[in-house]
Amino acid sequence: METIDLNADLGEGGAQDTALMAFASSVNIACGGYAGDDESIQRAVELALQTQTAIGAHPGYEDPQNFGRKPMSLANSEIRSLMLRQLERFLQIHPQLHHVKPHGALYNQSNQNQAMAEALVAAIAELQPHTLLYCPPLGALATAATQCNLSICGEGYIDRRYGNDGSLCPRTDERALIEDVNEAVAQALKIAIERSVTTLNGVTIPLKAKTLCVHGDGYDAAILMKLTHSSLKEAGIKIMAP
Repeated sequence: METIDLNADLGEGGAQDTALMAFASSVNIACGGYAGDDESIQRAVELALQTQTAIGAHPGYEDPQNFGRKPMSLANSEIRSLMLRQLERFLQIHPQLHHVKPHGALYNQSNQNQAMAEALVAAIAELQPHTLLYCPPLGALATAATQCNLSICGEGYIDRRYGNDGSLCPRTDERALIEDVNEAVAQALKIAIERSVTTLNGVTIPLKAKTLCVHGDGYDAAILMKLTHSSLKEAGIKIMAP
């Protein structure tokens, strides 16, 4: 039987956390960089433990004003430091992580910059050498993880459009978000079943993802998560954390 993970972002101040948790098999919890604090981390961890959902940390740029989605220019030493700060904060509340998934602009920029990716991955390997890194199947993050003997879980996005090079369409492009729930579910099924995705230009490219993400702050996030979950199960795909 085919299997895939269904992950959701939690602890970001949204009102849909409980609804998302009902269908997610793993969660990415904001670590206080772009969103969250000790109290929100604790609440999200407790919710995940109640539902036996795999717990991951979601560190990002310390820029809550832009929700961590604005590209920044930081020295690699600063990237390592922010990762250590946020992961150490998380580990004080919950001492073991199933995975780490960088957030927003940190995720996208580090996947295109090898030195930056190496700094980010080194921080994870120092604190949690046996955890998974959720990242794009191809790019600098996957390469850096391999060099550090850190296992990766390739990720695909349900509610985002892709370019021909396999990267996410930038949020500055008005076409970046898939706002139609049915279109997003169709993309989830294509990634899960065919391990491919259709780009903005109508080109089908490989996307060997083992986990699918639903952004927790999306307006229809809970509805999308529920429909994706039921559609995957109807297609004979087992939903489970890697």
